[in-house]
Amino acid sequence: MNALDEAILRTILYGDVFNFPMTSREIHHFLITDTPCTLQAVENALAHSPDLPHFLEQSDGLVTVSGRLKLIPMRLQREQDSLHLMDEAVRYGRWLARMPFIRMVGLTGALAMHNAANAHDDIDYMLVTKAGRVWLARAFSILLVRIGKLRKVTLCPNFVLAETSLAHAPEDLYIAHEITQLLPLSGKEIYAQMRAENGWELSFLANAADPFYSPEIYAPKGGWALLKRAGEWVLGGKLGDKLEAWEFRRKQAKFQYEIKRHAHNSAEITDERVKGHFNNHGHPVMIKYFDKLRQYDLEADLLAGD
Repeated sequence: MNALDEAILRTILYGDVFNFPMTSREIHHFLITDTPCTLQAVENALAHSPDLPHFLEQSDGLVTVSGRLKLIPMRLQREQDSLHLMDEAVRYGRWLARMPFIRMVGLTGALAMHNAANAHDDIDYMLVTKAGRVWLARAFSILLVRIGKLRKVTLCPNFVLAETSLAHAPEDLYIAHEITQLLPLSGKEIYAQMRAENGWELSFLANAADPFYSPEIYAPKGGWALLKRAGEWVLGGKLGDKLEAWEFRRKQAKFQYEIKRHAHNSAEITDERVKGHFNNHGHPVMIKYFDKLRQYDLEADLLAGD
């Protein structure tokens, strides 16, 4: 295969880890390559490559690995469920954006790729906060989590970080995907800053410089902006410092216990980052991906992650 055909196959194999047949636009955007190319080039390869038909099948505008056409009805159903769930994600994302010290709200996880398991799947968020107020901002978000639970909506703000700690690691394909598939719901400037500080991800996903989907970027206005500023004024001094330190100490002991219980985890519990991923999802994903690469005699080289 030529380089583009191989990149397309690698991309479909990565999607297959998530049972995720892909459109040509998705393949182009998340193409595993360090060299940008056009959508037309990808579409031409899918239509005319003499090699790809040996490995891939197409139906209903979706491309999957040969023998996996059964995934396409599931993908179409997940698309419908995701569209329903997206309304809730945006609504609650705006409430998060109104809370004191929260500077950016980003939608992450399966829903960000329109691949929610069902219409009641978890809604995952990444929150960026004012420096020195990570734990207070997280505490405010947990109040909204409890309100959502009463309405049978599962909100998971499981990654909260300070605006001074936007760089992500490790620098591998899984993290590159997590960054590029995030959908900013508020905090346009912070989102742009985060992408700039993690420019390495384009060496894995060269076409993914912008979000694949483009939701409206929300900013609190009027009364909500005033309430947000008022809350930050009240908790911006010594009182806020004491509450921040207390909440950090209170949660640190609990989280350290959870970290010790899990052999593979990617949790981060510091004064700048709260990443409650006690199960390291990236590790099994990359193991499965490398296994698929080997089945097709493709190298698990640096482009795919160490």
